[in-house]
Amino acid sequence: MFQRLCLLVVGLASLAAVGHADGDAATALATSIQRHYDRVRDFQADFTHTYVGGILRKKTVERGRMAVRKPGRMRWTYTQPEEKLFVSDGNRVYSYVPADKQVYVAAVPADDQATTPALFLAGKGNILRDFAVEPADVPGAPAGSVGLKLTPKRPEREYDWLNLVVDKSSLALRMLVTSDSQGGLSTFAFTNLRENTGIADKEFVFVMPRGVDVITDAGH
Repeated sequence: MFQRLCLLVVGLASLAAVGHADGDAATALATSIQRHYDRVRDFQADFTHTYVGGILRKKTVERGRMAVRKPGRMRWTYTQPEEKLFVSDGNRVYSYVPADKQVYVAAVPADDQATTPALFLAGKGNILRDFAVEPADVPGAPAGSVGLKLTPKRPEREYDWLNLVVDKSSLALRMLVTSDSQGGLSTFAFTNLRENTGIADKEFVFVMPRGVDVITDAGH
């Protein structure tokens, strides 16, 4: 489940396409986005996560709230339709679904291995170093936004490419769309985003629930 989260909705969003950047403009936009997020210490937002995949193209829609603080700290709290919690304290990632009574624990990748979208947002990874960039017209993108298609320079197991959509003027994050090797499409749409609010340390501390099985990635 965390892999899908990192891969980074369509929903009932407008069909208007995102603004188009081409040629050197795409590289310039990528550079501007990287510079912007280099200056962002933390941010938080509400999100809608839509996933369409499988042979029957089944669609799921989930909602919740996320918080990110550099370096490498994240908290994704899913509230609808099922409670889920994903927390990174900068060293370990904890994935918890209360209904399963299990907690999965994995190490956060090193900076030079952090090409997953969520980890880029948390200050690990670099757009131009890690991805080839090109223009992207993203269906459902909000008015006044612009998009880039990012293709990893080395093959990734969890996804083939991602679209990053930001506000044209502020460069604030609006959408994150990824495609996996099975043809699944995972889309995060962000609203009520706030940057540099000083999110407290406690938001990124995972308290192990009682009575759960703890499953740790081999080698960590």
